[in-house]
Amino acid sequence: MLKGIDTVLTGEILLHLDRMGHSDLVAIVDAHFPAYRVGKRVVDVAVGSPRATRAICSVLEFDDVEPFVLMDSGKEWNGVQQELVAASGLLEADVGAIDRYAFYQLAERANLIVRTTETRVYGNALLRKGVTPDG
Repeated sequence: MLKGIDTVLTGEILLHLDRMGHSDLVAIVDAHFPAYRVGKRVVDVAVGSPRATRAICSVLEFDDVEPFVLMDSGKEWNGVQQELVAASGLLEADVGAIDRYAFYQLAERANLIVRTTETRVYGNALLRKGVTPDG
């Protein structure tokens, strides 16, 4: 255990987040998402998508272009999607949405896929890493 680090963030997750560069993607996906088919690097966590999002956002700066994108359900955001936005700490206006197949294509390019135990549908998000400010 590390002091001040969210317990969801295992050493493996921290390693991969640290190795990511500016504009690289991390996908946080629900239990239904085909993570092992789509991803090159998948880490499982035993929490829901909003909880994993909050943990990752506690150590990751967002990019200024498309920082946080949800999988579009074709309707208004459902409960888990609203929780994902809240967990990101961003304003709703700063959160994008893309259709399922476009999400899959971006997830294939993600440096890391964090597969959660989330069972609510559309519990998926893409975070684009930004530049960590000096100091």
